Amino acid sequence: MRKLQGIVTKIERTSEYKDYDSEKWEKCHFTVKLIGFSKRTPDEKLPEDLKGAEVRVVRWCCYDWHYKIGARVTLTPEETERVLQGEKDLTKK
Repeated sequence: MRKLQGIVTKIERTSEYKDYDSEKWEKCHFTVKLIGFSKRTPDEKLPEDLKGAEVRVVRWCCYDWHYKIGARVTLTPEETERVLQGEKDLTKK
């Protein structure tokens, strides 16, 4: 199962909320600069056209540490496949 990783460079808060387990979660759009694949797929190489590319993904945030610029994030297998197929903005369905 391939998963891309990257560094969060920007967070856009959408002011859209949902309650989950009595906590208020906010939908955010993260801009992620791709750095490679997760360590669990050591034989995978990031295509040249994606090195340093930025993609936008949706993340739900609740705690202050969820909003950290410079944090390393892993895309889901579904997000990874969409990026590998050429999509850069995964905030749209």
